[in-house]
Amino acid sequence: MRISVIGCGYLGAVHAVCLAKLGHDVIGIDIDLRKVGDLQAARAPFFEPGLSELLDEVLMTGRLKFSPSMADAKGSDVHFLCVGTPQRKGDYAADMRHVDSAFVSLLDFLEPGNLIVGKSTVPVGTAVRLADQLSRRYPDGLLAWNPEFLREGLAIQDTLSPDRFVYGIPEGEDGTRAAQLLDAVYATPLAAGVPRLCTNYATAELVKAAANSFLATKISYINAMAEVCEVTGADVTLLADALGFDERIGRKFLNAGVGFGGGCLPKDIRAFMARVGELGADQALTFLREVDDINVRRRFRTVELTRTLVGNSLLGKRITVLGAAFKPDSDDVRDSPALSIAAQLQLQGAEVTVTDPEAIDGARRRFPELVYEEDLTGSS
Repeated sequence: MRISVIGCGYLGAVHAVCLAKLGHDVIGIDIDLRKVGDLQAARAPFFEPGLSELLDEVLMTGRLKFSPSMADAKGSDVHFLCVGTPQRKGDYAADMRHVDSAFVSLLDFLEPGNLIVGKSTVPVGTAVRLADQLSRRYPDGLLAWNPEFLREGLAIQDTLSPDRFVYGIPEGEDGTRAAQLLDAVYATPLAAGVPRLCTNYATAELVKAAANSFLATKISYINAMAEVCEVTGADVTLLADALGFDERIGRKFLNAGVGFGGGCLPKDIRAFMARVGELGADQALTFLREVDDINVRRRFRTVELTRTLVGNSLLGKRITVLGAAFKPDSDDVRDSPALSIAAQLQLQGAEVTVTDPEAIDGARRRFPELVYEEDLTGSS
């Protein structure tokens, strides 16, 4: 199939590369000229295991190209919207300017029978709003919402062999046509047995927000238990092991630590709370405020524990922080708990050195006042 991917950040770049790997002819569109140039030259603009190699492979086939011009999306059968939805400044809500701008620009280059597929994590109600805009301009236009479930560090696997597909589609014949086109896009993984679920727009939009909220809740829950373990003498790791044997709970995401960060969980749960509040059901998600508070509190608690360990004063103490990214196998330093803790330690007088196998450049741009070393020997 001929496919365009609008937005070539983390989600869009991985999606474009993997669709080309599946055999489709793909054009990636992004307004960032440097990013487009890097991708076209087979240079991944971020670290994701296996991406550089796969990018080079599919570019050599001629099935993948990148462009800064939306006009190059013309001629595609399916258009994926993969632009970001960051947290709005001064607010919990998602900033929808990029999604709306990309959608409006794309309308100028649609052709009869084209399908627009949203993959961005958006507030519930977005798909209905965009579908209304589409129908006024192109009565036969199709819109679907197909949320992504990528894990940084495993994004290629999660795209080529996901654990499920969710299609948010309209009712009736339009929905049938949209599902058929998506089935053609994902024919290879569907043939391998990946399950798919067809829903209405609202359900598809809520799946990602609900999933991230649940995972964030598990992380904050075990971190709350860690605080209880500290004052009772219990072992939080063994507690998590014991809880994990219960199949209703499971062991995954029950690892006590400094909390979650990155570009998804923090902003997604806040945007979820904001949108539900706009709809008048804010009491349903009040627990997420505590989830968020526990998560932020872990960073301050780590600083307090460090101060206690070094004699109740951080002044002049030499401290090394192992890891700058928000998780392993990534160079993503957005809302990184490790960097936040490193900065707090430095502000309180410690001599802080940070090391990371992939994320030093990004960390240095965010916190230039910290000292960085490429490997552990330099921080001894």
